[in-house]
Amino acid sequence: SITGRYLSGRATIPVPTQRRKAAKTRSIVIEEVTTNNLKNVTAEFPLALFIGVSGVSGSGKSSLVNETLAPALIRRLGGVAPKPGPHTGLKGVSQIDKVIQIDQSPLGRSPRSNAATYTGAFDEIRKVFAATKDAKQLGFKANRFSFNVAGGRCEECQGQGTKRLEEMKFLPDLFVTCPVCEGRRFNHQTLAVRYKRLSIADVLNLPIEEALSFFENFPAIHRVLTSLNDVGLGYLRLGQSSTTMSGGESQRIKLATELARTDTGQTLYLLDEPTTGLHFDDIRLLLGVLQRLVDRGNTAIVIEHNLDVLKCCDYLLDLGPDGGARGGYLIAAGTPEEVAALEGNETGRFLRHSLGMR
Repeated sequence: SITGRYLSGRATIPVPTQRRKAAKTRSIVIEEVTTNNLKNVTAEFPLALFIGVSGVSGSGKSSLVNETLAPALIRRLGGVAPKPGPHTGLKGVSQIDKVIQIDQSPLGRSPRSNAATYTGAFDEIRKVFAATKDAKQLGFKANRFSFNVAGGRCEECQGQGTKRLEEMKFLPDLFVTCPVCEGRRFNHQTLAVRYKRLSIADVLNLPIEEALSFFENFPAIHRVLTSLNDVGLGYLRLGQSSTTMSGGESQRIKLATELARTDTGQTLYLLDEPTTGLHFDDIRLLLGVLQRLVDRGNTAIVIEHNLDVLKCCDYLLDLGPDGGARGGYLIAAGTPEEVAALEGNETGRFLRHSLGMR
């Protein structure tokens, strides 16, 4: 099994053979941060690198990145964010054009949300159906093939494919398959329109890896599906409700969406413990995606404990030495090898083994 190969050591996530080097003229510096337990921490984040923020629990990682750096950057770039934690300065903001936080929260709270809608692929798929001979003869436009719009959807379930039973006190809501459309979300007239013998409902039921070849002649759709497949989500069905997905799956859909976009190479991506709940092989795929984003000139900052991630970073900022009142100091900064070579920090002690250092 794949799990067994990793547990036995026959499969491993390799240490990069070469690390990107920090450019002295390109960095973001946040100065004298005192959020929560941080003790006048000034931290420099070199741009266009894969950066890990490490340290024991309670050392101040989230206080530095999530509560101070992220909202401060977003506000300076004209976005809406909570008030950042106390700090005296922020330099280098003009070198990035946006900040994107990618977490494991659901893509949406509604059963209507899925990989196809979130990535925008469904907009293009609906255009494909609207361009068929049958759709043109019937006067159907692209919105006819949306389960969010009256006209083409099943009105019994309003395009959700399921119906909620009467609420019962003290029990969670119970959903059953819609008896009219049998979970297909659309009415009979809409389902009668076919592309390559498949209805819009059939297409939504395709696994992403099958949809990839089905839409090979449509570059806009193919690009998105390729990104989803590349992050290891080929098994997901295009229309699978986001409410049935794990946090790791939701996060990888968000990453795939970013991969499929044309960017300026000046984006800062922030992730908080992205490996939570992921299998070893999923971590390998996640690292591949992050490295690809950084290869395009972007910057990725991850708060992480996982040594497989930390050993693959270009640069580490290690906080500590302990948690709570005994934490809140920046105790090491540099490549994983440089951090591992320093005495007196827990991260370095464990990294030495992961990096094969004595």
